[in-house]
Amino acid sequence: MSDGRDEFALIARHFAPLARTPAARGLLDDAAFLENAGPLVVTADAIVEGVHFLPDDPIDTVAQKALRVNISDVVAKGATPSHYLLTLQWPATRPASEIGQFAAGLARDQATFGCTLLGGDTTATPGPLGVAVTMFGKPLGAVPPSRRDAKVGDDVWVTGSIGDGRLGLLALTEGLPMLNAIAVAQLVERYRVPTPRLAFAPAIAAFAHASMDISDGLIDDAWKIAVASGVRLMLDPDATPLSAPALAWLAAQGDRRLGLTALLNGGDDYEVLFTAAPSARGRLLEAADDAGVPLRQIGAVAAGQGVDAGGIPASGHVHRLGS
Repeated sequence: MSDGRDEFALIARHFAPLARTPAARGLLDDAAFLENAGPLVVTADAIVEGVHFLPDDPIDTVAQKALRVNISDVVAKGATPSHYLLTLQWPATRPASEIGQFAAGLARDQATFGCTLLGGDTTATPGPLGVAVTMFGKPLGAVPPSRRDAKVGDDVWVTGSIGDGRLGLLALTEGLPMLNAIAVAQLVERYRVPTPRLAFAPAIAAFAHASMDISDGLIDDAWKIAVASGVRLMLDPDATPLSAPALAWLAAQGDRRLGLTALLNGGDDYEVLFTAAPSARGRLLEAADDAGVPLRQIGAVAAGQGVDAGGIPASGHVHRLGS
């Protein structure tokens, strides 16, 4: 990417095959053209080496994580991903041969989640690797749920399990000697390649009032819903769903409360946190079962402000590497 010709050749070789829509114009133009695209959910998120992933993480998983954290945002709005823009800042210190592996990770996830590259930009940088994605999604309902739509009396729900992403990072940076190799591998996978709950997007569109994905920790993100909606979220920390490896880690902690606090504030979960009317409980559980997505009710919405998580505090800051 030392000059325009190098960048053109790189795009043609690695990224043009990912642009499987006429709107992308074969990545030969400097803009895409979306004609009659209809209503869209649009989100943008970036991941940076040393902040959101480790320098020695496999480069294909870095590509997958960049896509998936954005797909997770779209899913939390009851939408399915369709197109995305990619901005790639590639360090001069990284071998150019890794770009092909990066593109292969994108290709696998495009096939998995049904989206396609629309365009973007590539540039060389003396700094760390940075990947920014702007994701476009098609809403499955009339109006996507926002953070401000929680209603007093709603149930609070979460998909999947909480804390695995943070434990995966700990496994890579500090080690988790209390866990066996299989459990550690599961946690590392959850950190490197999160799982957007795409199959559950129709249920979010149909039943969710307020909804968002969990990236900064369960309690911190619950605060965001509470503040936006002007309500109080009453959470039961002991009802929080934990994976088998997380339960094993928690059992090995000298102070269970401190361990649970770390898991609930860990971040990098990329699960869906949402509220819904109590009358929807049965249909939500049925939809989750049909979609193969774990789902747990963890609290309720009350009048007031903020979050009551049984005395477990919010972290008050974004958890990333070194935080």
